[in-house]
Formats: sequence, structure tokens, C-alpha cells
Amino acid sequence: MQLKVPDSVTADETMMLRVVGGAASADRGDTASDAAKDGGTPDRSRRRRRAPRPSPLTRLTATAPGLAGLATRVAAEARRLRPRYPHADRTGWRRWAPSWRQWLGAALAFTGLTGVLLGSAYAATDIPDNLNTYATQQDNVYFWSDGTPMARTGWVRRQAMPLKEIPEDVRDAVLAAENASFYSDPGISVSGIGRALWRTVGQGDTQGGSTITQQYVKNVYLSQDRSVSRKFTEAMLALKLDNEMSKDEILEGYLNTSWFGRGTYGIQRAAQAYYGKDVRELDVSEAAFLASLLKGAGLYDPTLSEANRARAVERWSWILDRMVEIGTLSKAERAKYEKFPEPLKRAPGFDTGKQSDYLVELAAQYAKKAANISAKEYDLGGYQIYTTFDRKQESALTEAVDKARKKARKDDPAKAKSLHFGASSVATDGRILALHGGPDHREQGYNESNATTVPAGSAFLPFVYAAALEHGVHTTRDGAATEVTPQTLYDGDDGIAVRTPEGPYWDRGGKQVTSRNDGGKSYGRIGLGRALALSVNTPFMQLGMDTGLDKVRDTAQRAGLLSSSFGPQVPAMSLGSATPSAIRMASGYATFAAAGKHVEPYSVARITRNGSKVPLTRPGSRRAMKASVAGAVQSALTDAFRTAHPEAATTTPVAGKAGTTQKDTAAWYVGTANSVSTAVVAYRIDLTKSLEPLPLDGIAGSVGDSVPYRIWSGARGIG
Repeated sequence: MQLKVPDSVTADETMMLRVVGGAASADRGDTASDAAKDGGTPDRSRRRRRAPRPSPLTRLTATAPGLAGLATRVAAEARRLRPRYPHADRTGWRRWAPSWRQWLGAALAFTGLTGVLLGSAYAATDIPDNLNTYATQQDNVYFWSDGTPMARTGWVRRQAMPLKEIPEDVRDAVLAAENASFYSDPGISVSGIGRALWRTVGQGDTQGGSTITQQYVKNVYLSQDRSVSRKFTEAMLALKLDNEMSKDEILEGYLNTSWFGRGTYGIQRAAQAYYGKDVRELDVSEAAFLASLLKGAGLYDPTLSEANRARAVERWSWILDRMVEIGTLSKAERAKYEKFPEPLKRAPGFDTGKQSDYLVELAAQYAKKAANISAKEYDLGGYQIYTTFDRKQESALTEAVDKARKKARKDDPAKAKSLHFGASSVATDGRILALHGGPDHREQGYNESNATTVPAGSAFLPFVYAAALEHGVHTTRDGAATEVTPQTLYDGDDGIAVRTPEGPYWDRGGKQVTSRNDGGKSYGRIGLGRALALSVNTPFMQLGMDTGLDKVRDTAQRAGLLSSSFGPQVPAMSLGSATPSAIRMASGYATFAAAGKHVEPYSVARITRNGSKVPLTRPGSRRAMKASVAGAVQSALTDAFRTAHPEAATTTPVAGKAGTTQKDTAAWYVGTANSVSTAVVAYRIDLTKSLEPLPLDGIAGSVGDSVPYRIWSGARGIG
């Protein structure tokens, strides 16, 4: 067969082969086609086989000849590492053992894979935004005015402290006990993790294998379970935290979240629980003991057992020696601490459930309002509330009320069941120094010292007198006001009609209003100062009408009474129809003693949170009435005290008066001594039936020897 090639194509070997191959294929195709047409089968033995596809390595070396030698060497090494079992050149068990090259290759592969996995895990680990609830919640601690603890509230006994407020010796003791390399390590201890994993898989104590960073992570981010996965997560978080937080921040968080036993979290509460002092006051020896508790408070609190004490002494000594070893304590200093610092047998208790709960309730209300703290934020805790309550005066007032209550239960058990006492002492500068809220806050939820339950009665007369002295009186509708002095005379007879400029005053029922004196006694024409000293009612009911009931109300409010305690402006208002609390009555009388200047009563002097000052609005002093007016009222109240109690022995000026109500539903005594005004009220209410006051029927004593006065004089130390 002859092939013809076009003239335009230059023949070469390649082209000729391609043409020949194509022709041959065509011929085979035609032959196969012809055979098929003839009904036969094609000749498969004449088909041409395809050449095998070159390997990637062959193609690579073909395109880059320089790599051929390298590829050859790599292939040779791979063949050497490839296991060949059994080894022809070895005998015995060695024929089946991998070579050192194989071991090395496996180790490198494992290390590389582990590194990739750990790197991926580290990159995928995020520090949680939310800490464990118990890791952030703290208690609120309330203090007496002298700075000693009074009470605490909250489920968790923790008080966070800034690291700068924690002595360096305390920090050094903790580092020596738990993690001496804290400031140089990467946040984890590989050997420690290994030991902890072994104990987790097996049995034993899981403490002591972690760095401080790991322990902090466990405290605030993780659960306390002992699983391997939790330990791995702990390590990843510790590494990440160590890169994103300073060592000081981690140490501060650790010291404030660690468990120290006795129901306490954090070094501050631990110092208070074991030594009854602030963390700032700890010495090295005490700090070393507290550091030993981090290994397990249940094993090292020496008050729990003799075995605990032996362990505590041993670890305390070791920590001090360790501090010397790492250079944070000198040998000379160490020699000073040979005696174990015995902690308190029990944590200092707080007087809760009785009077202190009333104090806490009042202080908490004031703190949130004056410091603009939301209830949610306040409940998270961490606040130190320094109250104005005086421990000694509170004890004296409580003792006086308890004595009166016991006597009433002995004299008349039936009436004593419904007898209530409210009392409060307020300084002339507004500080609430003491109060009595009830027998027990857990039994009676409301605070009787702050309750607006019963009328003030004749204890309200000084405010009517002050309004008249301040504004004068009007006996006609027109014309200027007539000045009033202590010597101004008014009718003191019993049963006289109350008059207006137009004539007698009639109530809405069409009945003429008259005023009554205690016991129906008449005094004739009497000076206002003398009338107040003798607590004559009738002059003041008319005086209120002449002054203007609006001015009487305004004067009382400026002196300290709340507008909410007032009812309708009718003549009875002058005889004490208003229902102020004991706190407010004491505050009002304090204004007279302060020469007419008034400061709203307050119960919190300052607030801090974790050692930082919290802005607090403190009430300021304002002029409520002229100094001359306040002086005249105070003088009349001094005469009232001397007249009613000439036998009382006092070394300082005392002013005060009793208060009674026309329906005998309340008995008051309000007086001032040593710039402290104290108000006491006794009344009866059967809370199981209604909130309507019941007649006292003599259980509160007589006018000349009333139970409120006994409580007042007992609380103020006046014989």
C-alpha cells in the first residue's frame, strides 16, 4: 500500500509515524467494520495495547531533571525504613523488631501530629465570657460605726481584694506553697499534668499537680469534675490565659476565688474567718497557715481534729522553710516564727436574725438609693457598707426594750402578745445611731422603728409651737400676723370650742369641734411655753388654727417628718393625728436641739466595693427654722423634762416630753441628751386580726411613769 503525502506538508519521522498509525487504525477499523458487516467477529488479537501512564514522580523528574537524583535518594531511604519482616540479617526476636530508623521516624511523626493537634486545639480554645456564677458572687459585709463587722448578707462568703491591698508576705507564702515558678512558667506544668492525669485515671488526691494559673482556670471557668477532658481543657485555657492576662491579674483572681474552708472564698474572708482580722493585718506566719489550706481545707483546719492539726503544723513549717529556700524570707525572719499561729476555734459570728437584721435592712435600702446601685448589682455582692449604727447605743436600746417587754409579759401576758415597741436614736447631724425594729426579724418582717402605724399624739405639740413662733398668728382674715412668744397666753381649759375668725369650727357631720386635755383638767389662761412644758392640749389646738394648719404641716416637714404621714388638714392635726415613725420623730426633735438646722436621717457613712470607694450621696444640713425659734422650743422641752421627772439625775442638758393619744392607742416619749434624740413608742396591734391599733389599757404605764420613758431613760443612761 502506497501513502501519499500532500506537497504542502514537510514530512518528518513523527508525522510519518502518526500517519501510518492513523492509517493502520483506519484499516483495522475498516476490517473490523467489514467483518461485522459479514456477520463475523473482529480480530481482537490485532488490537494495539495502550502504553502505561507514567507515574507522577516520573513526570516530575522528566520536567525537572535536577530532581531525579533527589527523588532516587528519597525512594531509597523510604525503602530502608519500610518494615521487612522477618529481617534476613538478624536472628531470634530481633528479626521482628523495628530498626532505630523506624523508631525515629515513628517518633517524629507522632511528635509532628501531636504538635498539629495541640496547635489546633490552642487556636480553637476561647476564654469564656462568663465566669462561674459562684466565682463572681460575693457577700456584702456591714460594719458598725467603729469599723467592726456587724453582719453579712449573701449566699457566698467572699470578699474580693485588689492585689495591691494584699501584703507581699501573704502573696509570697501562697507562691511558696503552690507555685514558686508562677512568674516564669507558661501557665501549665507538664509534669504536674502528667501526675494529675495519672491520679485522675487511677486514684488519689488531684491537688498539687497544677500551676496557680490552672487552679484559677478551674475555679472560675470549669467544673470540679476529675475527667481527662476537663484536665485537657484546663491546660489549654491556662496557656491562653497566661498569654492574655498579666501574672498579677491571674494571682489576684486566684487569691479571691480559692476555697479556704469554713464557708469562705478568697484570702480576705479567710483572714477574717481564721484570725478575725483584715488580710492587711496578717503576718508571715499566719499567711503561711492560710496558704496551707489551699491544699485542702478539710485536711488542714486544726480545729477539726488532732490529725488535721499535725498536718497543718507540718505544712505551715514547710511553707516557711520553702520561702527561705526560694529567697522570699530571710533566715533571721524565719527564726521568729517557731510557734504555730493557732487560728480561732470558730469563725467570728455575726448577730443575725434579731436586731442586726433590722439594721441591715435599713442600711441596704439607704445604700442602694444613695449610691445609685441597682438591686441586681447589689445582689452580686462585694460591697462593704460602713453604717452609722453605734454598737454600744444599739445594745443599750435593745436591752431597755427587752426589759420592758419581759415585764409586760409578766404583768399582763394577754395584752403583751399584741404589744409592740418602736424606737430610734438620731444624732443632731442626721446619723441614725440605734433602733429597735421588733422582737426578731425572722418572726416579724416589718421594722417598727420605721413604721407609720400610730398617731404622734401630744408629742407633736412642739411642731405647732415652732410654727407659731416662726410665722405668728392671725385672729382675723385680714391684717398682718401677730407675733407669738413663749409668754403669749391662750385658754387652757378643758372642752373649749375651736374657733375660726368667723366663729366656731364645725366638722362635716355638723358637730362643733372642741379640744380636750388629758384627764379633763383645766388650766385657765396659760403661756404657750408653760403649756408645752405641762403638755396642755387645748391651747395648741387653737394655736394651730390661728397659725394656719398649712404652716404647721410645712414646719413639721421641714423639721423632719414626711408628708406621707399627714392626713387631712383639720384641727385634730395639731394634736398629733399624723403618724410619723420613731426615726422621723427622733429626727424632728434633733432639729430643735441643732438650733433649727436639719439633716435628713441616714444610716450609711461610706461604701466601698472590693476596697474601692463607691460614690455616696450624703444629706446636707439646711435651715428648717430660725435658731431663736428652735431655742425657744428646746427650752420648753427642757422644762417639760424637769417638770415631769424632777428626780432624774443628769450631768448634761436633757429635753423631752411624753406623748399620748385621745383614744389611748399609743404612748410616746421623745427626748434629746448629748446631742442625740431618741424616740420611743408603745402600741398594741393584733396582727392576726387587723392593723387597727388597740387601746393600751394601762400596759404602757401611766403619764407620769410611762414604759416609753423607762425605755428612753434606760437607753440614754439617765437615772
